[in-house]
Amino acid sequence: MPDLSHEMRIGGLVAGVDEVGRGPLAGPVVAAAVILPARLPAEIAGLIDDSKKLSAAKRAKALAALHESGAVMALGAASVREIYALNILHASMLAMRRAIVRLPVAPTHVLVDGNRAPDCGLPCTTLVGGDAVSLSIAAASIFAKQTRDLLMQRLAARYPVYAWEKNSGYAAAVHREAIVTHGPTKHHRMGFGALLRG
Repeated sequence: MPDLSHEMRIGGLVAGVDEVGRGPLAGPVVAAAVILPARLPAEIAGLIDDSKKLSAAKRAKALAALHESGAVMALGAASVREIYALNILHASMLAMRRAIVRLPVAPTHVLVDGNRAPDCGLPCTTLVGGDAVSLSIAAASIFAKQTRDLLMQRLAARYPVYAWEKNSGYAAAVHREAIVTHGPTKHHRMGFGALLRG
């Protein structure tokens, strides 16, 4: 389970940052930045884990608890057009940078999931698998995933044949088959490899 050991070792206002959506065939990449309160109640900390390990219901419960706890949170995103123009890595860095600068309180240090940090003008520490070891990164992963999943569900109402409400734009069979039958939308990443690759 993630904890606050990295945040405590660094000290100051530490923001955890994570992104969601590098791999899908459609939709934006979304990042979140989270500064946890100094005294995070144990019952709330116990709800937070790597978003990939939590059901949608558990993510929603954790996110509601984070809002109630007074956590400082912000979102950033990069559009499909930006992904096409910049490539997915640089678009992910852009989304993370946007999340960091939108925090209403400026952090003194940033913990970033992965091995690359965005150029945000602040001291950064990268942690591979950070969402499994850092509570603030795990909280950011929950916020980013909940937000992106909700966005894809809303888009699914306009483009129901792709079943984005179930696959969030990833390369599920029903999604690939719908691209073959109906073609791509403006929300598909036409420059992101072979859309129809199995």
